Amino acid sequence: MPKAKDIEARAEELLLPIAQENGVEIYDVEYVKEGGEWYLRAYIDKEEGVNIQDCENVSRKLSDRLDEEDFIGEAYILEVSSPGLGRALKKDRHLEKSLGEAVEIRLYRPQEKRKEFEGILKAYDGDSITIEAQDGEKKFARPDIALIRLALDF
Repeated sequence: MPKAKDIEARAEELLLPIAQENGVEIYDVEYVKEGGEWYLRAYIDKEEGVNIQDCENVSRKLSDRLDEEDFIGEAYILEVSSPGLGRALKKDRHLEKSLGEAVEIRLYRPQEKRKEFEGILKAYDGDSITIEAQDGEKKFARPDIALIRLALDF
C-alpha cells in the first residue's frame, strides 16, 4: 500500500487540471484515517470563496479520475470542500498569503506556561514562525508547532 503522502501527492496531481478547469486553486489534499474510515480530502479555494457548486463539480470529476487510476488500495470517502475561515496554515504558500493576518498557534509543549498563542503573523522561514502578540513579539521553532491557523476572532 502506498504511503499517505504518496497518495496525497498523486491525488493532487490528478486534481490540478480539474481545479484549473473549474477556476479554483488547490489549498491542500490530505489522506487520513479517522474512526476506522479513510478519508481523501481535497480543499479548494478561490479569491471570492468557493461555493457548493464548485465543490460538487470538482468532486464529480476528481471521483471519476480516481476511479480510472485506482491507485488507493483501501476503501475511502472522498470529500471536497473549502478550507474554511479558520484554515490550517500547513505550507509556506499558506503562510505567505497570511502574512499580516491574525493567527492562532498551538504548541506540542508549553512555553511561558501555555500551549496556545494568538497574534499577527509577522514572519516565517524554514526554522521558525514569528507573531506579534499583545505582549510583544514571539518566535516559535517550527518543530514545536502542532497547529497554526487563521484566527476567527482575534
